[in-house]
Amino acid sequence: MSFNIRYGTAKDGANHWSLRKEFVVDTIKATSPDLLGTQENLDFQASYLADNLKGYSRFGMGREKGGKGERCEIYWKTNRFKLLAKGNFMLSPTPELHGSKGWDAALPRIATWVKLRDAKSKQAVLFVNTHFDHRGRQARTESAKLIRTQAKKLADSMPIVVCGDFNIPPSSEGIKHLSAAPWIDTYRSAFPVEQAGEGTFSAFKGERSRHRIDYIFTKGMEVVAANIDRSIREGKNPSDHFPVNAILDWMPIEE
Repeated sequence: MSFNIRYGTAKDGANHWSLRKEFVVDTIKATSPDLLGTQENLDFQASYLADNLKGYSRFGMGREKGGKGERCEIYWKTNRFKLLAKGNFMLSPTPELHGSKGWDAALPRIATWVKLRDAKSKQAVLFVNTHFDHRGRQARTESAKLIRTQAKKLADSMPIVVCGDFNIPPSSEGIKHLSAAPWIDTYRSAFPVEQAGEGTFSAFKGERSRHRIDYIFTKGMEVVAANIDRSIREGKNPSDHFPVNAILDWMPIEE
């Protein structure tokens, strides 16, 4: 699952974090993902989810210098996966320099990753969670290229799953780059023909007429199913983005 939960200090009135945080947790629990990437969360939100999602471990760091600010947190089921390695890199020409801002981006942007070993299959996977800039057009394109390059280096030969809020539509250069073979856009794999109403920005109102901007990509795994979670309660959504889900299966290991 990939879920932009909307930062908790936003002046959202009736949609303020304090009034919808239980709904966010309930939405996640309803899917019960083995792997979860959340975007636009602050430390107190990440901690709240960790306290209320029992059976998960987590990792993340704020994108600003010193590890403060918004983060792309990763959660994984502790009884399903063993942590092998973890880290972050910035979406900038200097990815190793924490807090660095890239190209025409308005803000520093980060990608968080973990390497996990599945207790059932004994196979390992690289899981990456990110949030592209909302203004910088060049930054979004260059970030897509960087994600593929960095993921390839980190993964070596293991399968890759990349999720996040990419702030760009399927027709953009960045998404075309991220979904170019052998990478797969999981939702498009499940629904090959683009249709109206695929938007993932809800504006807290169930809106779905805009473009799809939240994605789960994979390399080296089979896409079994994918969906956009349109959960609504009393006319409201749990966030201003719909969470997106994918069911993935391991490819057979060649003997």
